Amino acid sequence: MSKIRWGVLSTANIAQKALLPAFSRSDNAEVTAIASGSDITKAEKVAEKFGIPTAYDGYDKLLNDSNIDAVYIPLPNHLHKQWVIEAAKKGKHILCEKPAAINSNDVLEMKKVCDEHGVLFMEAFMYYFHSQHNRVKEIIDSGEIGEVKLMRAAFSFYLAKKENNIRMSNQKGGGSIYDIGCYGIHSIRNILRTEPNTVQVHGAVDPAYGVETDAVGYMTFPNGVRAIFDSSFNMAHRSEYEVVGTEGRIKVPRAYRPDNNGGDGLVVVEKGNVQRTETVNCDQYRSQVEHLSQAIIDKKTQVYHDFNNTINNMRVIDACYESIKQGRLIEIS
Repeated sequence: MSKIRWGVLSTANIAQKALLPAFSRSDNAEVTAIASGSDITKAEKVAEKFGIPTAYDGYDKLLNDSNIDAVYIPLPNHLHKQWVIEAAKKGKHILCEKPAAINSNDVLEMKKVCDEHGVLFMEAFMYYFHSQHNRVKEIIDSGEIGEVKLMRAAFSFYLAKKENNIRMSNQKGGGSIYDIGCYGIHSIRNILRTEPNTVQVHGAVDPAYGVETDAVGYMTFPNGVRAIFDSSFNMAHRSEYEVVGTEGRIKVPRAYRPDNNGGDGLVVVEKGNVQRTETVNCDQYRSQVEHLSQAIIDKKTQVYHDFNNTINNMRVIDACYESIKQGRLIEIS
């Protein structure tokens, strides 16, 4: 099998802006079908725009297509669990938008079904596939910045029109942590290569919508390292993290969306009065698609971004929301 045949459940903006173009750039994947929930016209328009052969007016119809090997799911957060399970039961491998679900128990249930039906699952944290982060780890491991003591991560943008925006829907898994704070949490875990044992979060909950538009979190780790993350729908765009050591620091100013700069990630190392900037180019969306597609082709039972990573990230997110709810520090089991 030279190319994995993909189906897309939904005509969501993220699919049209990022993933469908990435599929077209990939060497081992092709999109052969797309479905809308009920409106065939939407699916047909997107199919025509991207040269997709088949359009369906229902997700079940696409899942019943025996010519589809795998599906990409960019549905609203609260629908991920349902359609991941449905896809797994049909024997389809799955790339699901982040967050994989709205709590860790749902992810565990999803994993059980995927394992039972022998399908690969991967949460679509595309930033994880950009090589700038491995470069950060290499610099840390070299000892150049000394012993790591603190990490900061931030992701924000100004959401001007909140009305009728799915990010503001309490029923559909809205909120800044689910939408963008999850990146900061994930990257902290990724770069520090350990799991936090406590978290305390202050969230500014919009009284009209019942979701937090802003959040600031503080995490502790068993090795004594501390981390801070923030997410916001009310600030200028930021997509960055910083690692501070005893002898220097590393700044990554295009941490999550280097694709906005042609794929160029930046790694800035400061030590004493000396600063250097390394440019690392990578097509993170394409790399994500090709990784999972190749794992399917090679009949692997594991992927680079595996279920355990997804479950551990979700457990931290669970603790974040519990901290907002209770107004106190939460221990993460």
